[in-house]
Amino acid sequence: MTTVPLPYRVTAVSAETADCVSLEVAPVGRALPEFSPGRFAMVYAFGAGEVPISVSAIGDGHRLTHTVRAVGAVTGALCRLRAGDAVGLRGPYGVGWDLGAAAGSDVLVVAGGIGLAPLRPVVRHVLDHPGHYGRLNVLIGARTPQDLLYGEELERWRRASARVEVTVDRPGPGRRGSVGVVTTLLDRVDWRPDRTEALLCGPEVMIRHTAGALLDRGLPAQRVQVSLERNMRCGTGHCGHCQLGPLLLCRDGPVVGYDRTRPLLAVREL
Repeated sequence: MTTVPLPYRVTAVSAETADCVSLEVAPVGRALPEFSPGRFAMVYAFGAGEVPISVSAIGDGHRLTHTVRAVGAVTGALCRLRAGDAVGLRGPYGVGWDLGAAAGSDVLVVAGGIGLAPLRPVVRHVLDHPGHYGRLNVLIGARTPQDLLYGEELERWRRASARVEVTVDRPGPGRRGSVGVVTTLLDRVDWRPDRTEALLCGPEVMIRHTAGALLDRGLPAQRVQVSLERNMRCGTGHCGHCQLGPLLLCRDGPVVGYDRTRPLLAVREL
């Protein structure tokens, strides 16, 4: 881990939705240490500032991909970058997905909106190691069909044996398929609470309701991993902006077991 940004070059830009892009970056010189799924980098847009963004793909040659939604000055600047532009990266930071805990089990991935981005490397890893895991179910909720990330890749996941189900809040003209919250998809896939590890990422309200629905169906809280978002600024656990009770999510998360976060998320405005 480095606390000083290293120079990276944008090697490819992919428009995912109207306000989301994926930036593939490669080191100009020295590379950051190896990332794992679920960990994040502090990404610096020159002249604008830096923001924490989880990796959405880990490639060869120390290449990383970050999927960014334009919601402010820094993320807006990142979304305007083009191939050849420079960014600064520091990291890796945080605790990623515990894929070892899922070994030998079925894997249930539940994502809301851009929460699919930190889970994308998990899906790729499970598909690349079929002998290490059981069934892979991927449940995705989006605001509209136009807000769905990685549309073509979802089809590749299906062809590679993953069960992928999608629901949207607002279907739009001609939409066929599920409409409603992502928890409505839980009964559409084959999973058993005695042999499943669940990984959740998305808006906090979605995490609470989905985790609650999983526990109601018999899945132990110890077998539910959640990735939480707070206002991270330093990335090193010093500024306190990402505090959730006793946890500093840039240091103790963003991925935390639901057995630890369940009582914290039940406290209003904690």
